[in-house]
Amino acid sequence: MTELGVGAGVQARLRAGMPVAQRWAYFDHAAVGPLTRAAADAMGRYVAQASESGDVNWLEWSAGVERTRAAAAELIGALPAEVALVHSTSEGISLVAEGLDWQSGDNVVLPAGEFPANVYPWLHLQSRGVEVRQVPMPTPALDYQRLADACDARTRLITCSWVGYATGYRCDPSQVGQIAKQKGAFFLLDAIQGLGVFPLDVRQAGIDFLSADGHKWLLSPEGAGLAYIRDELLERLRPPMVGWNSVVARYDFHTVDPTLRPEAARYEIGAQNMIGQLGFGGSLQTLLDLGLSPSSWAVAEPVLASVERLADELQRRGAVVSLPPADLRSGIVMFDLPGHDPVAIRQHLLERGIVTSCRGGRVRVAVHAYNDESDFQQLYQALEESRS
Repeated sequence: MTELGVGAGVQARLRAGMPVAQRWAYFDHAAVGPLTRAAADAMGRYVAQASESGDVNWLEWSAGVERTRAAAAELIGALPAEVALVHSTSEGISLVAEGLDWQSGDNVVLPAGEFPANVYPWLHLQSRGVEVRQVPMPTPALDYQRLADACDARTRLITCSWVGYATGYRCDPSQVGQIAKQKGAFFLLDAIQGLGVFPLDVRQAGIDFLSADGHKWLLSPEGAGLAYIRDELLERLRPPMVGWNSVVARYDFHTVDPTLRPEAARYEIGAQNMIGQLGFGGSLQTLLDLGLSPSSWAVAEPVLASVERLADELQRRGAVVSLPPADLRSGIVMFDLPGHDPVAIRQHLLERGIVTSCRGGRVRVAVHAYNDESDFQQLYQALEESRS
């Protein structure tokens, strides 16, 4: 953890860069997060330049996209050449699912209950004779032994979510990475529900592949995210699609040479989502400036402190709260009020300026580092009203 008091400074600094805080008590980061001011400014500059000058600023935009790549790599302890800028978590996962040289009889192992983005790409392989082993878990916590026991000599890949979207339970990627190494399998992490709050070093954790869109805890626009492919494995994946931007001679339009770029950017096959990636870069830099790094809990500290206080206050008000053990917590708290419809509670909160979600028959509150006491007091007051 960070030193005492650092979390409060991070909270105030991030809140100052979050326009949403002026209007809403926003607790829906596990669905779609609001944009940082830095993201909005970067996207606004693009819109102004593109509308007023066409492509005159294209080289400037392209350089900005490369800064986004470098920032994404810094965030997870990777090399920029190992990062592809993708449109979604699903796209990053599918690059691996469709790129590996699967053989009939191979299998992929994952916990049951994963978000569909980390299920359908693997089910799509069944037509090629690949077995998809969805391992039931007796509790919301990831049972590492069960995951290991489901593997055999034909297991090619193990995959899981860093944080369960419907439970808030956070796993230890390094333990899964160790299992994959012992089993001779690859490890892919769906990082979308943890990246932006918790530190992650992909090399230390033994992660081979990672995918995450930026539109949740990374406070970035939808349609802009990152995929990590460990450099030693780049040639193990066959690109499912290629285009002019996939090749070394991508700017030499008169030469046809199918030699692929020697970096993960080969998967960015054509025109990029420049406005989205520029916004993504703005938010990434905001988080890096706050101290988030592969080894720093600077952003996680205020989140975890707020989650603990939130759970206590909800229970004091009669809510039934699902809170993981301290070492498994994320920014997600699930609760219900006995005798009250969660959908009605969510609507009641929304009408009072508080944004939450419903998942699994419960209300989901997803706390980020900039949520302060005024947000929580607004939530508690609205919940008291809903019970009367």
